[in-house]
Amino acid sequence: MIVTVHLWGVPAHALPCAVWHMAADRAPLRRTPGLRFAKLLGTGRGRTFTPLDADPTRWGLLAVWDDDVAATAFAGSRLAGRWGRMAHEEWTARLRPLSARGRWSRKEPFGDPRHGPWEGPVAAVTRARLAPRRAVRFWRAVHPVAADLHGAPGLRLALGIGEAPIGLQGTLSVWNSSSELNAFAYERPAHAAVVARTVREGWYAEELFARFGVLSARGTVDGVDPLRC
Repeated sequence: MIVTVHLWGVPAHALPCAVWHMAADRAPLRRTPGLRFAKLLGTGRGRTFTPLDADPTRWGLLAVWDDDVAATAFAGSRLAGRWGRMAHEEWTARLRPLSARGRWSRKEPFGDPRHGPWEGPVAAVTRARLAPRRAVRFWRAVHPVAADLHGAPGLRLALGIGEAPIGLQGTLSVWNSSSELNAFAYERPAHAAVVARTVREGWYAEELFARFGVLSARGTVDGVDPLRC
């Protein structure tokens, strides 16, 4: 299994086309050979993890493939080519699932990986479907976590990701190492407090947490290569 993340930065004049393709590309994407799971995503700046964070100039795709051959074939496909021509910048990463728990659209897209220690950069994906009555309380609670995240040692990239502006949201983050990701997840007080409240208050109707080893990456986000900055 190979997981890919594509992020496309789109100029203002191409925004209507990008929005249209977010809907129109779902059917042809499902017919792509070797594709196990995929989500076309909007993104946010990762500063508050609320709908106010939405960034209409960046769009993404997270995809799970049978193998590296299928992922490479997609990179040369017409669908990927259309997004590449539309975008003024692109960042693509290939990932190996290290751990995962939970569901996304009632599926376990990354299986039940049981990999040993990983040396090198890691990525984390969180995704949740918010219980509607608890959404406002959730957004209020996560503001300190978002503020703390961007000052965390070892962070290379942090974005909000979502299938809809409200209710279906998550995060994508990239870190220097597993130890620095662990330090943020388990040792920072703001994050620990939100984890405790998640269990107590039942914010999520569905949730997923996954960790990946970064096999390779190329391109830029806001003009910067996240793994070289």
